[in-house]
Order: sequence, then C-alpha cells, then structure tokens
Amino acid sequence: MPLALKLVNLEEDHPTVNHGLLRLDRALASARQERVTLLKLIHGYGSSGVGGQLRIEVWKVLDRYKRAGTIREFIPGEQFRISDESAWALLKRFPELKQDRDWGRGNRGITLVVL
Repeated sequence: MPLALKLVNLEEDHPTVNHGLLRLDRALASARQERVTLLKLIHGYGSSGVGGQLRIEVWKVLDRYKRAGTIREFIPGEQFRISDESAWALLKRFPELKQDRDWGRGNRGITLVVL
C-alpha cells in the first residue's frame, strides 16, 4: 500500500485551542474522503517550552478517537524514532517515512495520525 501522507498545520495563525481542534476534525474528515493513510499534524510545543495547550488537547482528542476506533494510532513526535514500537511498526509498513525530516529528531511540535 503506497503512503498517502498529508501535512496539516493546526497552529497556523495561532488559533485558540477550540479553533485548533475544529481544524483537527476537519482535517480528519477530509483525509478520510481523500483516502489519506497518514496525517502529520503540526501543533507546536508552546512558546513557554513546557508544552502548549493545543498539543495537550489534540492528544486527548486523538486518544478518544483511538479508543473509539475512529483512528488506528497516533504517534507523538518525540516517539517518532526506531526505539518506539508503534513508530517502528509504522516504518516497516511505510519505509519511505525514514526520509521524513522529523524521523528520529524528537520533534515535540508534531504528531502522526494513522487512519
């Protein structure tokens, strides 16, 4: 199965958390219609350096969606490396991800979503 990756910038124009979550829902709906396999979300890490509220709330929503079966998996950027079991399984399925600029970088400002 070929990789269909879509990049979604949830933090563009510094939205409120609610607006960012609306963008997430729209992106998921659009990705399903387009038969996208994987979303790479940019949510930022927060200007304080200790974790942004959008990032935290996105993970809460993705966790609910995973438990409900709406998405298959999500992998926070800091876990997008060979030593993470979920990331390794994803890399075996889509070896071209090894070329992704965030592979192995521990980028806390992104999350990958497997549909």
